[in-house]
Amino acid sequence: VAMAATRSVMRAVRVFEFGGPEVLKLQSDVLVPVPKENQVLIKVHACGVNPVETYIRSGTYARKPTLPYTPGSDVAGVIERVGEHVTAFKKGDRVFTLETLSGGYAEYAVAAANRVFPLPDTLDFRQGAAIGVPYFTAYRALFQKGCAKAGESVLVHGASGGVGLAACQIARACGLKVLGTAGTEEGMNVILRNGAHQAFNHRDPNYTERIKACTEPGGVDIIIEMLSNVNLDADLQLLSRAGRVMVVGCRGRIEINPRDTMSKESSIIGVSLFLATEEERRECAAAVLDGIEAGWLKPVVGLEYPLEKVAKAHEDIICSSGARGKMVLLL
Repeated sequence: VAMAATRSVMRAVRVFEFGGPEVLKLQSDVLVPVPKENQVLIKVHACGVNPVETYIRSGTYARKPTLPYTPGSDVAGVIERVGEHVTAFKKGDRVFTLETLSGGYAEYAVAAANRVFPLPDTLDFRQGAAIGVPYFTAYRALFQKGCAKAGESVLVHGASGGVGLAACQIARACGLKVLGTAGTEEGMNVILRNGAHQAFNHRDPNYTERIKACTEPGGVDIIIEMLSNVNLDADLQLLSRAGRVMVVGCRGRIEINPRDTMSKESSIIGVSLFLATEEERRECAAAVLDGIEAGWLKPVVGLEYPLEKVAKAHEDIICSSGARGKMVLLL
């Protein structure tokens, strides 16, 4: 009984009801989770914030966690404890995760050992928190679902955000011609520094014409689309024959003419990292770890927030005028 009484507590963000950013409650008396077999406990130094976490929090997403819950999947930190049968990690190892079991917006998080990866000393914890969801999603969109090949062209819509920059770096390293869009001058410069051959401002009314001119006569082979409810109709006009739009993000409905897919035998393909098989996740991991080792995978960290400002982070990721890297919470 005395043992149980001394179990330590931590600060963690809890969601007790679905709704706006104000439902994110920072509590200081949450029990530190205990890793079971094949799990590890991580002392969190940084946690990535992903748009999908705002959709889940609002209750409008297909996946609804059981309330109450702690959001967050991409953490970077140090192994605090390992559960039974864990041999790949030991206390003190620097790691990053693809997902957590207990939630990442917290001082400690439990994760399945097979969703945890070594974080090399060349990257700091902020960068470590910017790897998981963005890079695995970008790799899945480009190669597992988009069947990208060296020599093809890819247009990354919203290229200055976490997934967008990951897609630019991966595509460039794999021999594709990379075009990217952003909403600010600063965002365009970030894209060009991170693998894009050319950048376009999607606030410029003629930007699609400029992309067309640049990809003549064939069009774009692949479009990585973060805001399909705004861009999908225009995307179909930009595609090459057998071109494909990879739907990575969407915030609502849009009207399109399916005839536009017939004239080029083009495809609209949805991408969900959540649906990846174990084998596909391993393939993503191998590519990502290889990119870190080779030195071309360099996460760009954007806005940083302390845990107390988590509601502001959720507001800003949806409403800000233009991303410049991956948003992270610092602990």
